[in-house]
Amino acid sequence: MNKCDIHKYNIFVRMNPFKKLAGQTAIYGIPSILVRFLNYLLVPLYTYGLLTQGEFGVVNLFYSYVALLMVILTYGMETAFFRFSETETDKEKVYSTGLISLMVSTGIMLLLTNLFPKTIAGWLQYPQYPNFIQWFAWIMALDVISAIPFARLRALNRPIWFSVIKSVNILTLVSLNLFFLLLCPYLVQRFEHHWIGAAVQIIYRPDWTIEYIFIANLIASLVTLILLLPQVVHLRWRFDPVLWKTMIIYSLPLMIAGMAGIVNETIDRILLRYLLPLSPADAEAQVGIYSACYKIAVLMVLFIQAYRFAAEPFFFSQMKNKDAKLVYARIMDYFIIVVSTIFLISMLFLDTIFIRLTGPEFRSARAVIPILMLAKLFLGIYFNLSIWYKLTGKTLWGALITFIGMIITLALNIYWIPLSPDHLIHGYMGSAWATLACYTVMMLLAYLIGQKYYPIPYNLKKFFGYIGLALVLYGISTLTPFDQKLPGIVFNLLLLGVFIFTVYLTELRIPARKI
Repeated sequence: MNKCDIHKYNIFVRMNPFKKLAGQTAIYGIPSILVRFLNYLLVPLYTYGLLTQGEFGVVNLFYSYVALLMVILTYGMETAFFRFSETETDKEKVYSTGLISLMVSTGIMLLLTNLFPKTIAGWLQYPQYPNFIQWFAWIMALDVISAIPFARLRALNRPIWFSVIKSVNILTLVSLNLFFLLLCPYLVQRFEHHWIGAAVQIIYRPDWTIEYIFIANLIASLVTLILLLPQVVHLRWRFDPVLWKTMIIYSLPLMIAGMAGIVNETIDRILLRYLLPLSPADAEAQVGIYSACYKIAVLMVLFIQAYRFAAEPFFFSQMKNKDAKLVYARIMDYFIIVVSTIFLISMLFLDTIFIRLTGPEFRSARAVIPILMLAKLFLGIYFNLSIWYKLTGKTLWGALITFIGMIITLALNIYWIPLSPDHLIHGYMGSAWATLACYTVMMLLAYLIGQKYYPIPYNLKKFFGYIGLALVLYGISTLTPFDQKLPGIVFNLLLLGVFIFTVYLTELRIPARKI
């Protein structure tokens, strides 16, 4: 350990801001991870016979469209709220200005979608689903209006209430899915000639499946907004045009960055639907298979999401600290450890645990899972690296980096997806590799440009060492397969132990001895 690393370590121990970040990540994350994992358990419900591959593809396609539109409808106002809450003395004015802005723009969106649902459904090549357009318009409206109150809870360091509301949202969603998709058909069949069955049929249609998935989401979003009303009802409503203009100038590049980022996250499923040289029904089936395996990356996604909820306000709160850069560097070390561990656990026990959460008919895309897991790992690193342009206000760089990532995603998907199976990379394998290429380039650009404008002394040896070790151990696992399950599990546990022990020596024993 060199003198700079020792100084970083001592500063970190003395200040120990990691305790605060880790605590808030746990508070934001543990309920969210547990409940969202419960939400993930809907995937077996959908894929073990309830939905066909094509129906599951349609569900994921509509959520992909919504993810794209949500970025446009929030237009970076959450991050702008964090930024100007730190710089403006009147925080309530910042809150009300941002909230009013979102309410007006969302009202315009609701008006248009409810006036022209058939036209929009036709554009999407789903003319049979105009009701989906209206339902999702209301889902998006409720979620957009909830965005700033959620951001306010984070800014006020109220992670417990934040997590409670998020948990209620997911529990409502899961409960309604179980009610409509399992309980109602059971009651109708079991009590066909009884008043119970007749009562259920008042609210239940046997020919609806994916419709109830979307209705459950709509009700869950409404419940969430109701729980957030205390963040709104006592607000002194004020709209400051000058402040709003400043916030918009700051946030619009973030919207572009967010738009490009969500394209990187979701466009592959949309492009698969329209670029695969198959019939629409067969293409939707491929989207369903790919989406089911994509969701195996849930552990990585859940941790990064929980971390982001806590990290963004934490990073802003540290920006005036003279040792802030050392804190950011040390936090990156710990972040790399966690995501590398998650990657290794997911890969070592993919076939014995995680793949079984997906129905057998949806497992043919298994090969994309390691690629997507590594891509999500790089995305998490990119989030850490990208804090420099948010702290310095150089958000145009964020837009440029994610725009470059979007170009890579679009170009590689458009090139690879339509290729025939004779090619090594084609179809959804092309989408997976495009995702990895995109986040790799974005991660590298964020580091290289960030070191010029806001240099942070990251420990690149640990960066490459931990990730490289996780990849090597996963490679050893794949090259030494066991016919019997128990020996394989034991061997993989030993490999995981090697990783943890190496981290222990590096992070605890060696620094402690040298300091």
